[in-house]
Amino acid sequence: MNLLDANSVVSTLGLIGVLGIIFMETGLLIGLVFPGGEVVFLAGIAASGAGAAALGDAKLSTPLLFALAPIAAIVGGEVGYWFGKKYGRAFFDRPDSRFFNKKMVATIEKWLIKYGPRKALVFGRFIPFARTLINPVCGVVNLERRLFSTWNAIGAIIWTQVAMGIGYVLGDVLKEQGHYLLLLIVGLIVAGSLIPLALEIFKERQSKRYKPKSDS
Repeated sequence: MNLLDANSVVSTLGLIGVLGIIFMETGLLIGLVFPGGEVVFLAGIAASGAGAAALGDAKLSTPLLFALAPIAAIVGGEVGYWFGKKYGRAFFDRPDSRFFNKKMVATIEKWLIKYGPRKALVFGRFIPFARTLINPVCGVVNLERRLFSTWNAIGAIIWTQVAMGIGYVLGDVLKEQGHYLLLLIVGLIVAGSLIPLALEIFKERQSKRYKPKSDS
């Protein structure tokens, strides 16, 4: 069983594995390595009667999944916020590694300023590294607790219900087309989740490129 493989998590660990990955990806820095977006989407497929066969008969309870997944995401967000608030800036004073670097934290902070906490907490749920980092960063910058908790919950509900809902609806399609279509869809989801980050990097580079030079 491979925790870094979404299909393996859903088909082997079932509902407990799905909820665990959601919590860890949204609440702990170690969550940066987990494929939370793919897990949530595949969980939706597994909750549909027809699509479960494409995952090796990994049938999940539809009511339990749709009720508990947002709770796991909300609790994870609250834990991340608590860590950030408790340990502050020192929480991120660590050497860059394969899965973590300080530029990602700086990007999240810029998003909070540029878009505001409400939009950042909702749309950040759909971006892999942002799902993990935005919650502790909100704690680090001392975002007002009620504001964070409200929009953390809203973002968690929208993300889980939309991602799982799409997977659930596509379950019948997978019954007809099989495993190859599943791989294609997962690939598109991964690529789509990286589009906002790519656009942000492009805009930043363009602004630096055309920034007027100050008079010497």
